[in-house]
Amino acid sequence: MGFTFAEKLLAIKASKSEVHAGEIVTVSPDRLMSLSASTGIVINLFYELGVKKVKNPSKIVLILDHEVPAQSIIDANGHKMVREFAREQGITHFFDIGEGICHQLMVEKGLVSPGELLLGKDSHTTTHGALGAFATPIDATEMACLWATDKTWLRVPDSIKINLKGKFKPAVFAKDLILKIIGTISSDGATYMSVEFQGEGVSQLSISDRMTVANMSVEMGAKNSVFFVDKITKNFMKRFDKKEYQAIYPDQDAHYERVLDVDINELTPQIACPHSVDNVKKVEEVEGINIDQVFIGSCTNGRLEDIAIAAKILKGKKVHPYVRLIIGPASKEIEIAAMRKGFLETLLQAGAIIIPPGCGPCFGAHSGILGDGERAIATTNRNFKGRMGNPKSKVFLASPATAAASAIQGKISDPRRFFDEK
Repeated sequence: MGFTFAEKLLAIKASKSEVHAGEIVTVSPDRLMSLSASTGIVINLFYELGVKKVKNPSKIVLILDHEVPAQSIIDANGHKMVREFAREQGITHFFDIGEGICHQLMVEKGLVSPGELLLGKDSHTTTHGALGAFATPIDATEMACLWATDKTWLRVPDSIKINLKGKFKPAVFAKDLILKIIGTISSDGATYMSVEFQGEGVSQLSISDRMTVANMSVEMGAKNSVFFVDKITKNFMKRFDKKEYQAIYPDQDAHYERVLDVDINELTPQIACPHSVDNVKKVEEVEGINIDQVFIGSCTNGRLEDIAIAAKILKGKKVHPYVRLIIGPASKEIEIAAMRKGFLETLLQAGAIIIPPGCGPCFGAHSGILGDGERAIATTNRNFKGRMGNPKSKVFLASPATAAASAIQGKISDPRRFFDEK
């Protein structure tokens, strides 16, 4: 019997000829990503170990993206601690406020490559499987120990294969695809699993699309998710002056705990209803529910393609007078590109508010906290109670197209009618 992606990659990282699902392996990651003022917790834990210098500063990436700009003295002091630690430890991969969201920056800056092992102190580290890497989240204590030793252990996960076929219809996007999959598998249906996306349908997914899908794979419990290196990946990687990378593919006779076939041709706009990501329905089933706020952004859907979709729908139109539309580019680079292409001007003229690149609205810290009883549609990745700052509010998750259409109508709306107009 052959080997899965996870078995092959972790065997390489553990310097073993082969490993199997369920085995415990000791590995040395290629990248260690920590973010936000919460990195201060990792720093304190690191010093509690009695260690003064990190083992391998070139592997460490520190990014300030959650509470930016700082909205409290506590956060400001946390940022200060991270800045000082980066200078003290000689960590050159440090990105201060305004640069962007961690998962976007890792890809933009060429800090993740196919065949690498990336561990990050954020649940959505699974995003980087879009480039053929094994990327998974860890907690603060494990990160501190990795800074000190450059080694940790992992249990080799079992695997799920998801075969994609067909093509997207107008107004249907990668966000609809992953919401449909999560709704099918459930929020814990892939717990500690390596999720492999395969099939001819993958070829129509851009790197941005793959990041959206890989990002939200953790919402069904995945340990990691992966898209394998193809022409799209290779073309994307040409922008970086990097050494040869290692593309890893599963064997045809690899063992999978589950195989799921998804026909994209049959997909329609999807929406995750409160208060669970797997409470997924067709948009048409809940169309007409009034909303108060729309947020288009985050590490899930704050890329240039997402902003372009929103601008296309909103061009020449106005946001409903009872709705607040907030746009959050995932990085400074995206913000500049959206400005040059005129997308931001279009959105501003429509009545949108543009906020600095960061995570504020998504995790409910600032720049879009909801009032009691308010409803929001967001292109983010979670909608449990209090996720956007208020447990007395309701959050629906949808694609940028559905979000933009709803911003115009003032209620949950099927975006297909706006594409029929084009």
